[in-house]
Amino acid sequence: MTKLKSSEYKNYSRFLSNLGNKLTKFYYSKLNKPFKVSNKLKGKGYDPVTDADKTFEKFISKEIKKKFPNHQIIGEEFGHKKTKSDFSWVIDPIDGTRSFVIGNPTWSNLISLNYKGNPVIGLANFPILKKYYLNTSFNSAYVSENGKKKRIKVNSKSNFSNMKLSAAFHGGLSLNQQKKIPQILKRMQFPCSDALSYSHLAEGKLDVVIQCRNKIWDIHALIPIIRAAGGIVTTWKNGDPKKAGNIICSVNKNLHTKILKILKPVSK
Repeated sequence: MTKLKSSEYKNYSRFLSNLGNKLTKFYYSKLNKPFKVSNKLKGKGYDPVTDADKTFEKFISKEIKKKFPNHQIIGEEFGHKKTKSDFSWVIDPIDGTRSFVIGNPTWSNLISLNYKGNPVIGLANFPILKKYYLNTSFNSAYVSENGKKKRIKVNSKSNFSNMKLSAAFHGGLSLNQQKKIPQILKRMQFPCSDALSYSHLAEGKLDVVIQCRNKIWDIHALIPIIRAAGGIVTTWKNGDPKKAGNIICSVNKNLHTKILKILKPVSK
């Protein structure tokens, strides 16, 4: 498992903490106004993007370049700015653009610092909720809400009979495929709200989160936060989640193994 030195964790997590506060202020000063919505897929489906997505990404990239000019940047809207550095930043300027478009407050800014391709520090910032989630080391994470910080841990004692499960397939499973996992369908009793659901698992409020079709910018920032809080995150095939795709995270090994087995008919 790739780790940073403790001094590096401190340096980068402090930068991301400050950036989270800056992003919330930036939203209310510049972006809390009417916006234009476009469809990236242009008749082949619906994947919305707004002026705010692009403005956020430019702002985030500018902040990173000022502090770490040699680092690589990979953004959802503006692609990959390559350098020779082992450090790269993966940016989702607005995770949950559909929520943003309709005024749902659960959208977020997701930023991951990767070292040699592996996510090591993540920020999930929720401007409307005035909170952010951040890991400060390999095994320490916290939530900051209204200026107050609280260390977070998963609910590691949860089991299959009492678990709180949140899931969304995002069009990734047909109805026939869904019929193969009735135990999941019956237990999908808690709302799935993009990155907020992953964050809630890290905070101990959910026990299992299942999602389809995650891109790297959807999940990279959440991986180190979940792991630092004691959670497990993999693909449905129990692979490395940094490859994105279909993702499951859970609060302990027994529960994770059980859910992976249930998902097996649709994870081939």
